[in-house]
Amino acid sequence: MEKLIESLNKICAGAFEAAGYDAAYGRVNLSNRPDLCEYQCNGAMALAKAAHKKPFDIAQEVLLKLKDHEAFAKAEVCMPGFINLDIAPSYLSSYLNRMEEGEELVQESCLISHSADGENGVQSYALPPMPALGLSFTEKPETIIVDYGGANVAKPLHVGHLRSAVIGEAIKRMGARMGHHMIGDVHLGDWGLQMGLIIEELKDRQQTDFTIADLEEIYPAASKKAKETDADGKLTPAAESFKARALHSTSLLQNGDPECRKIWEHIMELSLKDLKKNYDGLDVYFELWKGESDAQKYISEMIADLEKRGIAYTSQGALVVDVQEPGDTKELPPCIIRKSDGAALYATTDLATMVEREQFYGPDSYIYIADLRQNLHYTSFFRVARKSGIVRPEEKLTFLGFGTMNGKDGKPFKTREGGVMRLSVLISDITDKVYEKIRETRSEEEIPEAEAREIARMVGLAAIKYGDLSNQASKDYIFDIDRFTSFEGNTGPYILYTIVRIGSILNKYFETTSRETLSGALANAKADGKLRLSEAGGKSDKALSLLLARYNDVLAGAWEELAPHKICQYIYEVSNAFNSFYHDTKILAEPDEEKKRGYIALLAMTKAVLESSIEILGFSAPERM
Repeated sequence: MEKLIESLNKICAGAFEAAGYDAAYGRVNLSNRPDLCEYQCNGAMALAKAAHKKPFDIAQEVLLKLKDHEAFAKAEVCMPGFINLDIAPSYLSSYLNRMEEGEELVQESCLISHSADGENGVQSYALPPMPALGLSFTEKPETIIVDYGGANVAKPLHVGHLRSAVIGEAIKRMGARMGHHMIGDVHLGDWGLQMGLIIEELKDRQQTDFTIADLEEIYPAASKKAKETDADGKLTPAAESFKARALHSTSLLQNGDPECRKIWEHIMELSLKDLKKNYDGLDVYFELWKGESDAQKYISEMIADLEKRGIAYTSQGALVVDVQEPGDTKELPPCIIRKSDGAALYATTDLATMVEREQFYGPDSYIYIADLRQNLHYTSFFRVARKSGIVRPEEKLTFLGFGTMNGKDGKPFKTREGGVMRLSVLISDITDKVYEKIRETRSEEEIPEAEAREIARMVGLAAIKYGDLSNQASKDYIFDIDRFTSFEGNTGPYILYTIVRIGSILNKYFETTSRETLSGALANAKADGKLRLSEAGGKSDKALSLLLARYNDVLAGAWEELAPHKICQYIYEVSNAFNSFYHDTKILAEPDEEKKRGYIALLAMTKAVLESSIEILGFSAPERM
C-alpha cells in the first residue's frame, strides 16, 4: 500500500507541475513544528534561485493549485515560503480504512526451510500472521543471511552475548516482515584452542564423563592453567607444557582423531542443548546452528585457490592478503589467512563459512552483527571475500557494530563481585524485579501465582529487549534495571501496559456489544466497516490517527537503515498519543454511539499496530498486568 507521505508527495508534486514548475520540488516532510502544522513542503525555498522569484510568491502560486484539495483541512503559506499542511480528518480516516482492509501478512513463505547437507540444515521459524496495516511485501525479495550468534560452546551465555542476540533477532524479523527470505545463523565458536584445553584438562582429571555444569568449571580451570606466569610475568614450565598439549589436541581434533572427536561430540551435545535453552529464554531463534567446525572442510581448498591466483602471499611465514584500497584514509594491515605455525584464524573460518553459505544458500546479502570494536576484522575479511570472488560483486556485505552494555558506573556490566554475569542470571534478576512490582499492586487472589510468574517473564523480557533496542545499536548504553522495569517512561513495560489497557477497554466494550455481525481482527471494532474520525477533529484522536498512518513508513525506514531503535521510538510515541487520547476522552461513556464506535475502532487499530511492532522487536504482551 502506498505510504501516506507518498500520497501527499504526489498531490504536492502535481500542484508544482500545474503551476509550471518541476514536480520534484513537491516533496512533503513531516513537520518539525507540530504546533504550526502537521506536514510541510519547502520546495519553494529550494526553487527560488533557479526560478528567479521570491519563495513566498512561488508558494502562493502552488497554493492556488492545492486549494480545496480533499486531502487537506488547512493549506497555507508561511514566510519566507513554507507551505504548511494539515490533513483533513475524512482523508485520514479513509487512509486508515485502507490500511485496515489489507490482508494478513503470513511469514511462513519468508523463511527458507530446506536442509543444507542433511546433518545441520535450516530450521524454519516463522513470525505469526499479523494484520498488514498498509505494509506490503517487497517487490524484490532477497535471501539474507544474518550472522548474530557467535557464542562459544562449553561456556554459558553471559551478558556480553545479549546485544548480538537481541539486535540480530530484531533485524531478522524486520527483514521477514518486509518479505525477505531471512536466515539467522548462530555461528558457534566450537573448533578452536578452547577444545584442546578442555580435552587435556579432562585427561589430567582422568574424567571420562561430564555434564554441562562440569564444563562450566573445567574450561576456566584449563584456561587458567595455560596462562599461569612466574614472578617475571613469563609462562611457567607447567603452563607452557599444558598449552603445548592443548594445541596438539586441537590439531588432532581438527585432523579427525577418533578419541578427540568423541570428546568433542559429547561437549557439543551438552552445549547445544544448554545454548538452545538460553536462547529460547530470550525468544531468539536461529534457522542455522552452524559452527566454525562446519567450515573446516572448505579451508584447504580455499587457501589453495587464493595462493594459486596470487591473491594470498607469504609474509614473515604467515599467509596474508592485501586489503588496502585507494581512497582509504588510514593504512589497513594485510588480512592474515594462515599463521606462521599453520593455524587458522577467525578470518579464515569466516571466509570458509562464506564459501559454504554461497554453495548451499546463494544469498543476496549478508548482515553481520558483532561488537563495534571488531570493525577492522569485518572490513578486512569482507574485502578478501570480494577480492577472491567468494561473493558475487552485487552481493551486499554489511557489518552492524554495536556498542557496549554498561553498568551504572559506566563500565561493562558485571556482577556485584566484579565477574561477568551469566545471561540467565540477568534474565532471572529482571523477572524477579517485575514479579515484585506485580505483587506490590496485585494480590494472589487477583492474579494467581503461575499467571503472575508468566506475566513477569513476558514483561521482564520486554524490559531487557526494549531497554537494549531503544538505543541506537552503535552507541554504548547504561543497563539500569530499575529504569528498564519501570511501568512509566520510555520502557518496555510501559509499552506493554498501554497494550493491556487498550485490551481492557475493548473487552469492556464487547461485554455489552453484540459481535454477531462482526468479523476480523479489526472489523469487530466497527459497526459499518468504516473507521470514522470525529468531524470535529479532536486534537488527541487526530494526533493518534496521524501516528498510526505512519506505520508502514516507519517500518520500511527502520529496515532500510537497520535501525530497530526507530521502531521503539515510534511505538513510544504511539503509546504516549494513545494515553493522551485516553485521558482526554470518555471512550466508553460517550453517549453518541457512532462516535463511540469510531473511538473503539481507533483503539483496535492502535493495539494492532503496537502488537505487530513488538512482535518484530521480539517480545509480546500478556492479557493483563
